[in-house]
Amino acid sequence: MRIIRGIYGRRRFRIPPSFSARPTTDFAKENLFNVLDNLVDWGDTTALDLFAGTGSISFEMLSRGCRRVTAVERDPAHASFIRKVAGELRTEALDLIRGDAFRYLRSARGQAFGLIFADPPYALEELEELPRLIADGKWLCEGGLFVLEHSGTHDFSSLLQFHQKRVYGSVNFSIFKS
Repeated sequence: MRIIRGIYGRRRFRIPPSFSARPTTDFAKENLFNVLDNLVDWGDTTALDLFAGTGSISFEMLSRGCRRVTAVERDPAHASFIRKVAGELRTEALDLIRGDAFRYLRSARGQAFGLIFADPPYALEELEELPRLIADGKWLCEGGLFVLEHSGTHDFSSLLQFHQKRVYGSVNFSIFKS
């Protein structure tokens, strides 16, 4: 795993070979963050990373100056890896929640985020529920962004808060704006 830019830029962390996570490719991540850099004021943003996996997106957001990131990851080994990397980076701006992303969205309340990123398993049956859960739960601040990574078999362009879609190889990002 590589952090591309920012205060932790060019740092690399070895992901254990036993991990089942499918990390966002460096190519897709770099291009997505080039887009987000023009849409997000990192210093004023708090973010939520759902299905955090290796924590790659969380650490990229923190590296670019995101004020605080909440990462939600169900797998204990992945959560442990995220905690380890946060310790190596000596950051206290990461809140790690080991739990199910859907349960978190249905039960936790009280905080709105400027940016939400979700990279669920592409074959997840509930994938199409995510934009509605985010919108109905008022998880985004006014003008906030929700980025959903998914395969090319899904089309979210008809949804009310849909803003744009970006495709990098086989990786698709649908971006929603509140």
